[in-house]
Amino acid sequence: MPQAPSARDRILDSFENILINQGERTATLDAVAAEAGVSKGGLLYHFGSKEALVDGLVERLSELVSADVVNIRTAPAGVVDYFIRSSVNTESPLDRAIIAATRLAQGSQPKAQEALKSMQRAWFDVVSEAVGDPAVARTVMLISDGLYYNSALLPSALNETSHRATQSMDELVGVVQSLVKSTTPS
Repeated sequence: MPQAPSARDRILDSFENILINQGERTATLDAVAAEAGVSKGGLLYHFGSKEALVDGLVERLSELVSADVVNIRTAPAGVVDYFIRSSVNTESPLDRAIIAATRLAQGSQPKAQEALKSMQRAWFDVVSEAVGDPAVARTVMLISDGLYYNSALLPSALNETSHRATQSMDELVGVVQSLVKSTTPS
Protein backbone atom coordinates (compact mmCIF):
# COMPACT_ATOMS: atom_id res chain seq x y z
CA MET A 1 0.00 0.00 0.00
CA PRO A 2 1.47 3.40 -0.96
CA GLN A 3 2.43 5.63 1.91
CA ALA A 4 0.24 8.70 2.41
CA PRO A 5 1.98 11.95 1.48
CA SER A 6 3.52 13.88 4.34
CA ALA A 7 1.89 17.11 5.50
CA ARG A 8 4.72 19.01 3.78
CA ASP A 9 4.03 17.24 0.48
CA ARG A 10 0.26 17.76 0.83
CA ILE A 11 0.90 21.47 1.36
CA LEU A 12 3.12 21.66 -1.75
CA ASP A 13 0.56 19.64 -3.73
CA SER A 14 -2.15 22.07 -2.66
CA PHE A 15 0.01 25.08 -3.55
CA GLU A 16 0.61 23.56 -7.00
CA ASN A 17 -3.09 22.80 -7.45
CA ILE A 18 -4.18 26.34 -6.61
CA LEU A 19 -1.48 27.85 -8.83
CA ILE A 20 -2.47 25.62 -11.75
CA ASN A 21 -6.23 26.04 -11.44
CA GLN A 22 -6.65 29.53 -10.01
CA GLY A 23 -3.37 31.44 -10.32
CA GLU A 24 -0.86 32.99 -7.98
CA ARG A 25 -3.13 35.66 -6.49
CA THR A 26 -5.47 33.00 -5.14
CA ALA A 27 -2.61 30.95 -3.64
CA THR A 28 -2.68 32.65 -0.26
CA LEU A 29 -1.41 30.92 2.86
CA ASP A 30 -5.01 30.55 4.10
CA ALA A 31 -6.17 29.02 0.80
CA VAL A 32 -3.23 26.60 0.66
CA ALA A 33 -3.77 25.52 4.28
CA ALA A 34 -7.49 24.95 3.67
CA GLU A 35 -6.86 22.93 0.50
CA ALA A 36 -4.17 20.85 2.24
CA GLY A 37 -6.43 20.18 5.22
CA VAL A 38 -4.00 21.68 7.72
CA SER A 39 -4.22 24.68 10.01
CA LYS A 40 -2.45 27.86 9.03
CA GLY A 41 -0.11 27.16 11.95
CA GLY A 42 0.60 23.72 10.48
CA LEU A 43 1.41 25.29 7.15
CA LEU A 44 3.67 27.86 8.81
CA TYR A 45 5.48 25.07 10.66
CA HIS A 46 6.60 23.63 7.31
CA PHE A 47 6.72 26.84 5.28
CA GLY A 48 7.18 30.04 7.24
CA SER A 49 5.97 32.30 4.43
CA LYS A 50 4.67 32.32 0.88
CA GLU A 51 8.28 32.83 -0.21
CA ALA A 52 9.15 29.56 1.56
CA LEU A 53 6.34 27.85 -0.38
CA VAL A 54 7.84 29.18 -3.61
CA ASP A 55 11.25 27.87 -2.49
CA GLY A 56 9.70 24.47 -1.76
CA LEU A 57 8.07 24.31 -5.18
CA VAL A 58 11.31 25.36 -6.91
CA GLU A 59 13.21 22.69 -4.97
CA ARG A 60 10.62 20.07 -5.96
CA LEU A 61 10.87 21.09 -9.61
CA SER A 62 14.66 20.91 -9.48
CA GLU A 63 14.58 17.39 -8.01
CA LEU A 64 12.05 16.21 -10.59
CA VAL A 65 14.08 17.70 -13.45
CA SER A 66 17.26 16.03 -12.16
CA ALA A 67 15.47 12.68 -12.12
CA ASP A 68 14.08 13.35 -15.61
CA VAL A 69 17.56 14.11 -16.97
CA VAL A 70 18.74 10.73 -15.64
CA ASN A 71 15.75 9.07 -17.35
CA ILE A 72 16.53 10.87 -20.61
CA ARG A 73 20.20 9.87 -20.53
CA THR A 74 19.48 6.22 -19.74
CA ALA A 75 16.41 5.66 -21.92
CA PRO A 76 16.74 2.34 -23.75
CA ALA A 77 15.37 3.83 -27.02
CA GLY A 78 17.74 6.80 -26.82
CA VAL A 79 17.70 10.42 -25.78
CA VAL A 80 15.75 11.84 -28.73
CA ASP A 81 13.09 9.13 -28.68
CA TYR A 82 12.51 9.49 -24.94
CA PHE A 83 12.62 13.29 -25.01
CA ILE A 84 10.05 13.59 -27.80
CA ARG A 85 7.73 10.91 -26.40
CA SER A 86 7.82 12.47 -22.93
CA SER A 87 6.95 15.92 -24.30
CA VAL A 88 3.24 15.45 -23.76
CA ASN A 89 1.55 16.75 -20.62
CA THR A 90 0.31 13.70 -18.73
CA GLU A 91 -0.26 15.63 -15.48
CA SER A 92 2.68 13.80 -13.93
CA PRO A 93 4.32 15.31 -10.85
CA LEU A 94 6.91 16.90 -13.18
CA ASP A 95 4.19 18.35 -15.43
CA ARG A 96 2.34 19.78 -12.45
CA ALA A 97 5.51 21.34 -11.02
CA ILE A 98 6.36 22.88 -14.41
CA ILE A 99 2.90 24.39 -14.83
CA ALA A 100 2.83 25.71 -11.26
CA ALA A 101 6.31 27.23 -11.67
CA THR A 102 5.19 28.77 -14.96
CA ARG A 103 2.25 30.40 -13.21
CA LEU A 104 4.67 31.82 -10.62
CA ALA A 105 7.07 32.99 -13.34
CA GLN A 106 4.20 34.78 -15.09
CA GLY A 107 3.68 36.65 -11.83
CA SER A 108 7.30 37.82 -11.91
CA GLN A 109 8.67 35.37 -9.34
CA PRO A 110 12.41 35.43 -10.17
CA LYS A 111 13.12 32.11 -8.44
CA ALA A 112 10.51 30.37 -10.58
CA GLN A 113 11.83 32.06 -13.70
CA GLU A 114 15.36 30.89 -12.89
CA ALA A 115 14.16 27.35 -12.14
CA LEU A 116 12.46 27.15 -15.53
CA LYS A 117 15.58 28.48 -17.26
CA SER A 118 17.66 25.91 -15.41
CA MET A 119 15.26 23.16 -16.50
CA GLN A 120 15.55 24.23 -20.14
CA ARG A 121 19.36 24.36 -19.88
CA ALA A 122 19.52 20.88 -18.36
CA TRP A 123 17.32 19.43 -21.09
CA PHE A 124 19.18 21.30 -23.83
CA ASP A 125 22.53 20.10 -22.53
CA VAL A 126 21.52 16.43 -22.54
CA VAL A 127 19.88 16.66 -25.98
CA SER A 128 22.80 18.64 -27.42
CA GLU A 129 25.27 16.12 -26.06
CA ALA A 130 23.29 13.30 -27.67
CA VAL A 131 22.82 14.89 -31.10
CA GLY A 132 26.16 16.67 -31.30
CA ASP A 133 24.83 19.84 -32.91
CA PRO A 134 23.41 22.81 -30.97
CA ALA A 135 21.14 23.88 -33.86
CA VAL A 136 19.62 20.40 -34.10
CA ALA A 137 19.28 20.31 -30.31
CA ARG A 138 17.36 23.62 -30.43
CA THR A 139 15.12 22.16 -33.14
CA VAL A 140 14.41 19.10 -31.00
CA MET A 141 13.67 21.39 -28.04
CA LEU A 142 11.25 23.50 -30.09
CA ILE A 143 9.45 20.40 -31.38
CA SER A 144 9.20 19.22 -27.78
CA ASP A 145 7.84 22.61 -26.70
CA GLY A 146 5.24 22.47 -29.47
CA LEU A 147 4.11 19.00 -28.42
CA TYR A 148 3.83 20.10 -24.81
CA TYR A 149 1.93 23.28 -25.70
CA ASN A 150 -0.48 21.40 -27.97
CA SER A 151 -1.06 18.68 -25.39
CA ALA A 152 -2.08 21.39 -22.93
CA LEU A 153 -4.50 22.97 -25.42
CA LEU A 154 -5.82 19.77 -27.03
CA PRO A 155 -5.19 17.07 -24.44
CA SER A 156 -7.46 14.47 -26.01
CA ALA A 157 -5.69 14.66 -29.38
CA LEU A 158 -2.21 13.88 -28.03
CA ASN A 159 -3.02 11.77 -25.00
CA GLU A 160 -4.98 9.18 -26.91
CA THR A 161 -3.74 5.66 -26.52
CA SER A 162 -5.22 4.77 -29.87
CA HIS A 163 -3.20 3.16 -32.61
CA ARG A 164 -3.43 6.38 -34.64
CA ALA A 165 -1.95 8.55 -31.86
CA THR A 166 0.85 6.04 -31.30
CA GLN A 167 1.52 5.87 -35.03
CA SER A 168 1.64 9.68 -35.24
CA MET A 169 4.17 9.82 -32.40
CA ASP A 170 6.23 7.06 -34.04
CA GLU A 171 6.25 9.05 -37.30
CA LEU A 172 7.32 12.23 -35.51
CA VAL A 173 10.12 10.45 -33.65
CA GLY A 174 11.25 8.97 -36.98
CA VAL A 175 11.37 12.40 -38.63
CA VAL A 176 13.34 13.88 -35.74
CA GLN A 177 15.76 10.94 -35.71
CA SER A 178 16.25 11.35 -39.48
CA LEU A 179 17.08 15.01 -38.92
CA VAL A 180 19.59 14.08 -36.24
CA LYS A 181 21.21 11.41 -38.44
CA SER A 182 21.42 13.77 -41.43
CA THR A 183 23.48 16.25 -39.42
CA THR A 184 25.69 13.74 -37.62
CA PRO A 185 29.13 13.34 -39.22
CA SER A 186 29.73 9.81 -40.51
